[in-house]
Amino acid sequence: MTEEGASRTGAASEPPTEPAPPDGPDVPEQRREEESASAGLTTAPLDADQPAGPAGTAVPGSFAGTRAPGVGGALSWLARELLGWARWFWRQLTSMRVALLLLLLLALASIPGSLIPQQRADAALADDFRRRNPGLSQLYDRLQLFEVYSSVWFSAIYLLLFISLIGCILPRTWQFVGQLRGRPPRAPRRLDRMPAYTTWRTATPPDEVLAAARRRLRRRRFRTDLADTPGREGQVAAEKGFLREAGNLLFHLALLVMLIAFAAGQLYHSEGGKLVVEGTGFTNALPQYDDFSAGQLYDVDELERFGFTLDRFHYEYSREGIDIGTPTDFRADITYWTDDGTERSGEIAVNHPLRIGDAKVRLLGHGYAPVVTVTDAEGNTAYQGPVPFLPQDNGFTSTGVIKVPSAVGPDGERDQLGFQGFFNPTYNLDEVRGPHSTFPEPDRPMLTLNAFHGDLGISAGLPQNVYQLDTENMEQLTDESGDLFRFDLMPGQSIDLPDGRGTLTFERFENWATFQIASREGNSWALIGALAAILGLVGSLFLQRRRVWVRARTDAEGLTVVEMASLGRTESHRVPEELAELAAALQPDAPMEPEPTEGDAATDAGGDGAGADAAGAEGAGAEGETAGGADVEAAAGTAADARGAAGPEGDAATGAGAGDATDPETVAATDAESADQQTADPDPKPEDPASSAEGAR
Repeated sequence: MTEEGASRTGAASEPPTEPAPPDGPDVPEQRREEESASAGLTTAPLDADQPAGPAGTAVPGSFAGTRAPGVGGALSWLARELLGWARWFWRQLTSMRVALLLLLLLALASIPGSLIPQQRADAALADDFRRRNPGLSQLYDRLQLFEVYSSVWFSAIYLLLFISLIGCILPRTWQFVGQLRGRPPRAPRRLDRMPAYTTWRTATPPDEVLAAARRRLRRRRFRTDLADTPGREGQVAAEKGFLREAGNLLFHLALLVMLIAFAAGQLYHSEGGKLVVEGTGFTNALPQYDDFSAGQLYDVDELERFGFTLDRFHYEYSREGIDIGTPTDFRADITYWTDDGTERSGEIAVNHPLRIGDAKVRLLGHGYAPVVTVTDAEGNTAYQGPVPFLPQDNGFTSTGVIKVPSAVGPDGERDQLGFQGFFNPTYNLDEVRGPHSTFPEPDRPMLTLNAFHGDLGISAGLPQNVYQLDTENMEQLTDESGDLFRFDLMPGQSIDLPDGRGTLTFERFENWATFQIASREGNSWALIGALAAILGLVGSLFLQRRRVWVRARTDAEGLTVVEMASLGRTESHRVPEELAELAAALQPDAPMEPEPTEGDAATDAGGDGAGADAAGAEGAGAEGETAGGADVEAAAGTAADARGAAGPEGDAATGAGAGDATDPETVAATDAESADQQTADPDPKPEDPASSAEGAR
């Protein structure tokens, strides 16, 4: 046997336990071949070596190296220093760790936008927060926490992440295209140094073996190189797994698309809310909105032209179990029209918006609007219509105000009236909560109000909240006994106001619903980007880039020595398993040639350290092929050696894959014992052919 061991009949093994001597003449060449074989398995950009600077004064810690004397040398050094810092900053910005850090910072920066009321999303809620927290609000205003998504620091993180992704994608894409256009690298001289390796001898000519190997590899979707290329005679190089890097690039590109889509959605969007009472309508125009917000680049003239009428609102609430008070039916029947004048009927439910052109109409809330009629002291109708009351709890205890600006007092002078109070669908009264509702449906509707007269403040031209009553310049009415005037009315009831100021009648109540009308650019692109990111992440995680080499040459006995090796980008049990499957598939075209039973297995003096294991002569036939197949399966890294027996003396072949669990100390001891036996007895007996295979291991 040679020093490297006899041939491993169909067995893939790990690299030798003992490394090659570092002072050998072929070590630099072997290292170059191994580096060439593993090159290109990734498209991660590499830092280029810095060129040496000119002769001059060395500056410690400088990117520019040495500084030449004189003003010109100083300016040249400064330019190189600035360029070095710019390159360093660009490398850091486009590195994967910085991109991940920026992505994490972007997620953390979004948290204040979810916890603190945003001025653009809900101006009323943000103003209320400012009134309740004046000191904290000043700090929030300095940090732009009421406008997180348009703040300077959030935009900076967003833009840096955008640039980082572009800097990652462009060079990796260019390198990946170059790899797609290139050819698989030629086989290293020492294939047995690869993580997965197998070899056997066959009577099939080398050209036929290589042609069959190439066919088998192409059927498994490997990209192969021609075996007769100059400098690559007697070998086939194959490569597979390009979708891994393609998935990686797709993931980064999808993130970039999502960032663009989110930015477009913030810049080109409109969103507004409108409360519509049953039987009334809405036109999609800016004055019609109760609240409205839009992106910085959105033009309000681009609002979709449509309108709708709330025909009827359907609601139903659970009355039993733990879900009592939970809505079970919540939908609105509407009639809408578009710019061309066509009218259509539609239905809007929770999580089922109605799409009209580029706008989506969503159903948000529901409540009750008491219909009241107010007459003044002269008997004229000063106010008539529904007044929406806003729910305050799950029982729909609702608060609201009624403003009567055109009332006339007993003295014939203008005397504005105001009412504020509660509407309770299912009325109840206790000492703790006072008047309140115990269930959302109108089982016992009751309107409870306080009355005021004076100046409502609406003539000053200042905006007012329609759901709040400013009583600063008003006086509360009192009854005959001097107590504050407060009354309860059920539908159909009326009450006379004190001092002959008129009457108030609670006629009935209507339903109202709140709708959100929104249009946003980039939603479809954001969805496409999210799906593409998931697809790319799956490909980059579960696919593996690997290479396979097949070499065939003729040994001194006239047989063909077949060598196969595989190399993956990362350690994986699939690499030796796949090599074993390829070797097994190649067996019918290049069947293993059994070794003679007399004497040692012949060694290949001019080879690369690859011979053949001992095998029984009587195992030649179909049973011999079975033994060889078992050895090839053993190349997959199975825990036990594959052994096949045929005849009284028996064929035996052992193989260990790249993932073999054999203890390295045991292997070393076995190699030493085998070497001692060869020295003592150069002509081993054929009674135990397995000992030769163990020696090869």
